[in-house]
Amino acid sequence: MTAFATLLSGSQTYRIADIAAVAGDSLLRLPMILRILLENVLRNGGEEQDASVAAILGWLADGRSDREIAFQPSRVLMHDTTCGPALVDIAGLRASLAEAGGDPNRLNPVLPVDVSTDHSLGVDVFARPDAMTLNMAHELKRNGERYRFMKWASQALDGVRVHPPGTGIMHTLNLERLASVVTIMPRDGQLWAMPDTLIGTDSHTPMINGIGVLAWGVGGLEAESVMFGMPVTMRVPEVVGVRLTGRLREGVLATDLALTVTERLRRIDLADRFVEFFGPGIAALSAGDRAVVANMTPEFGGNSGYFPIDARALDYLGQTGRSREQLALVEAYARRQKLWFDPAVEPRYTETITIHLDEIEVSLAGPRRPQDRIAAGRTAGALGLERYAATANTDRTSPPADGAVAIAAITSCTNTSDARLLIAAGLLARKARLRGLKPPCWVKTSLAPGSPTAERYLKRAGLLDDLEALGFGIVGYGCTTCIGNSGPLAPAMAGPVAAKQARPVAVLSGNRNFPGRVHSQIELAFLASPPLVIAFALAGDVNRNILQDPIGRDHAGADVRLADLWPTGPEIDAALARAREAGDFSRAYDAAEASADWAAFEAPGTALFPWDEASTYIRRPPFADFGRGTRLGHYAATPLLVLGDDITTDHISPAGAIGANSEAARYLVARREDPQDLNVFASRRGNWEVMLRGLFTNKSVRNLLDPDLPPGQTILAGSGERLPLRLAADRYAQEGRSVVIVAGERYGMGSSRDWAAKGVALLGIRAVLALSFERIHRSNLIGMGILPLRLPADHRPQSLGLKEDDTIEIDASVEAVAPRAAIGVRILRGGAEIDRFTAVAAVETNLECETLRIGGLLPLILRRHSTEPADQARRPTSLRPAGAPV
Repeated sequence: MTAFATLLSGSQTYRIADIAAVAGDSLLRLPMILRILLENVLRNGGEEQDASVAAILGWLADGRSDREIAFQPSRVLMHDTTCGPALVDIAGLRASLAEAGGDPNRLNPVLPVDVSTDHSLGVDVFARPDAMTLNMAHELKRNGERYRFMKWASQALDGVRVHPPGTGIMHTLNLERLASVVTIMPRDGQLWAMPDTLIGTDSHTPMINGIGVLAWGVGGLEAESVMFGMPVTMRVPEVVGVRLTGRLREGVLATDLALTVTERLRRIDLADRFVEFFGPGIAALSAGDRAVVANMTPEFGGNSGYFPIDARALDYLGQTGRSREQLALVEAYARRQKLWFDPAVEPRYTETITIHLDEIEVSLAGPRRPQDRIAAGRTAGALGLERYAATANTDRTSPPADGAVAIAAITSCTNTSDARLLIAAGLLARKARLRGLKPPCWVKTSLAPGSPTAERYLKRAGLLDDLEALGFGIVGYGCTTCIGNSGPLAPAMAGPVAAKQARPVAVLSGNRNFPGRVHSQIELAFLASPPLVIAFALAGDVNRNILQDPIGRDHAGADVRLADLWPTGPEIDAALARAREAGDFSRAYDAAEASADWAAFEAPGTALFPWDEASTYIRRPPFADFGRGTRLGHYAATPLLVLGDDITTDHISPAGAIGANSEAARYLVARREDPQDLNVFASRRGNWEVMLRGLFTNKSVRNLLDPDLPPGQTILAGSGERLPLRLAADRYAQEGRSVVIVAGERYGMGSSRDWAAKGVALLGIRAVLALSFERIHRSNLIGMGILPLRLPADHRPQSLGLKEDDTIEIDASVEAVAPRAAIGVRILRGGAEIDRFTAVAAVETNLECETLRIGGLLPLILRRHSTEPADQARRPTSLRPAGAPV
């Protein structure tokens, strides 16, 4: 048996890791995900290679394993508001290394890093022809300092490539432009073919799983460690198989499938587990359909939502302009390595569920969580509102009331990356325009596609004019409304909302609808397909059965229902055929990359970044140094915050507009920033002072020490004072007190933002005790040296009844903390024990234990690079895979 072989594709011979020879008959029993991990450990070698191979093959015995393996992705993908803090960290680490007498140039990435610029674009202007131009002008003006810093990083750091504003959302860019499915890398004088693998600093990175690329989201801290050569260490993962049968019915779209999958999978525990789709139904789904489902991976709680490589994936590669040679290589490699999908083969999975595609209905999710799927006609009931009569009120002169649609946004990579969904929206818009329908004046409408190619294919299909006529003109290429950059409400809605005369909703084609996420004044939101977004915009409210009741009246005064407007499958297919042009993709991206505005930004040409203490965007972080030691130990702590279930990273670390009356605003205004234009928190993540002042200030956060506390405050033990968290944490630190956070289920769900952990670390938190953690945030906490502890199921925060003067004693010494170790906890009141229980360290690997012992990933990175050889011998010959897309 040999671990390596050759592969001939075209006229070129490649070296490959021969997983078929190593695994033998066991290979087809392994999930595709484990086949890719097997290839990775074989190709990358190392002292633990034999043990890792044995662990993966041994997994077949019962579908789980406690053995660790090291995974080394071929590239890293980031966006501007996760790369921003990461690059600020790296600049700080370089400064610390230089101050210690080291060479800052040692801190350089050892694999390619692509950075999109997509997370700060706001919808300031909408429903007018120059909306995109004006929004982009605002974007560049507000974020100039931040973009100059990113340009410095791209010049100072090897292999960091920044894609400028206007090139679209990172996941769409990856899907349409960057991903190769099978990549080529020079090594030891030979060309190696291997699976395209990556990690991304956004939870929706698994969108690329839709075309057979294994990837998942991580926090910025973990990405930094991988950039500098540390592997992703993980237990051999449990893999849940989702068997798909049948095909989607007429009128049912990929969004409906994604929301159904999210609903079903949230019923099972997917913490640190991977999901793989298989079964005969896969063949009935396009690559676009699959990408929509895979994008919702963080919403259904898994690490991945993997679809295997097949003819549909090759079709997509060809449609998006990949070369014939690349398509031939992908097929040859996938077939040779048994990574090509065979519907007749059913691998062994840890657990299996079945979803029948022909049972899926037109759906929405909401009004507060993405897993709360409902039939599209049940919105009024979901809000507890009365449904209008069958002859729905179409009076557009009355002011908006409860259930009125304040925002209707076709937004996010989730659904705008699938051309079929945008074409469907355009066809519905055309039919509505012909009937004379328009949204009422209180609805803020917008279209923000995932990439600049959308404008080209919508124009070619003749549908962009129809969308613009209904107010759905393109406002820019970025995340916009999906991450809270929705801009101000329409004037007709802003007044009633401010006066609390209306409780409005948002309807968006995004992936999250947590209260306050879309807009700080909107707590209720529904996720929907792009054509449904337009339908609700036309209706103006959700107080009706959108599938049955009229949504408006036409020129002749006749009722118009959704069935009159909904495009058929053949209509969508015909328009899509007219729209498609493979050359659009390279032309659109090349034009965006050639941005004159981006080229005009000047950046320092130095190895060390020149810090400016007066900057309100870029400040040297206090934690990017050799560290202050471990936070582990046996200690007595005071509860700073006690929280309920579903505390998201949006709740912990905001991303939307900086409120004029907030503590962060007062900080910025005191430094002469314009109080009318303070930008969004996401753009200020390079300034720790701003982010610290925004922690837990989401208006739906309740500190159970006293539920009447304003968000972002606590009660000081001993005195009973009510203080902002930052000030209370300072007082506790001066007194030498330790502090912890207690929370309920799914703590840290949502976005991957590492500031949710960095900010908590700056508060001095030593541990977070929660009933359960979402994977990425758990990892980020460890990356900042904070111990995550799982509470016993019967110890809900509400039932604990904790008070500010209570003491939580934790026995988490360095020696006691190991993967999934039992940790003793006592609660004392007035010095007397009132409860004693055992928590579980939510730590999965020995590297995570080492990180906690050191005090965080940044000190660990710095210590390793302060002692390693200057030539960094493990750096590959080329940071870019041979033939990688530009």
